[in-house]
Amino acid sequence: MHAKSSSPGSETRVLIVDDHPIIREGMRHLLNLQGDLHVCFAAASTEEALAAMACQPDIAIVDISLQSDSGLDLVKTLRHRHPNLPILVLSMHDESLFAERALRSGANGYLMKLEATDHVVSAVREVLAGNIYLSAAMHEKLARALMIPQERSKGPIASLSEREFEVLHLIGLGFSARQIAEKLNRSVKTIEAHQANIKEKLDIHSGKELMRFAIQWIESQ
Repeated sequence: MHAKSSSPGSETRVLIVDDHPIIREGMRHLLNLQGDLHVCFAAASTEEALAAMACQPDIAIVDISLQSDSGLDLVKTLRHRHPNLPILVLSMHDESLFAERALRSGANGYLMKLEATDHVVSAVREVLAGNIYLSAAMHEKLARALMIPQERSKGPIASLSEREFEVLHLIGLGFSARQIAEKLNRSVKTIEAHQANIKEKLDIHSGKELMRFAIQWIESQ
């Protein structure tokens, strides 16, 4: 169980939202080592995160892959309810595929978990300063996209929900429905329902065709 801790008023209060206990506690420890940062709450779910807003965090770090909901749906909710709250998205997913979607959802930055240990403190400080945090490569990619208008965002992929988008990405990486269910802490039946919705929205008629589409989509990014 996670509870609010007392902290001096001069410290920046951080809310962590991640459904993996090791990630939560590791992040808490790392941030609390900084003299000016204090984790006021480490939430495991959307419900806990929304309740934890009582600790009045100065920044939220939100994982995309929450057990009950997509973290990006939580980002949208937080952005709607707390327009001025800086939000940093933390994810196991490839930045090149998910960062733009995270920013459109209302995040102020995107950090891959593989880089979190080395960069989370600098990412937090960058977002707190009012800047967008992305890797240098992703900054360049988005800059190029702004210079060359693309219709991709208006295509059928844009119709996918955040969770469907996540499932499509994992399909493209070669994971089976059972493996995706394990990664996202969901039932196989739920993942299969997401796959059925994806196929309907993308006008795809078989599992093999869906996998081929997902792989080609990832490679095209």
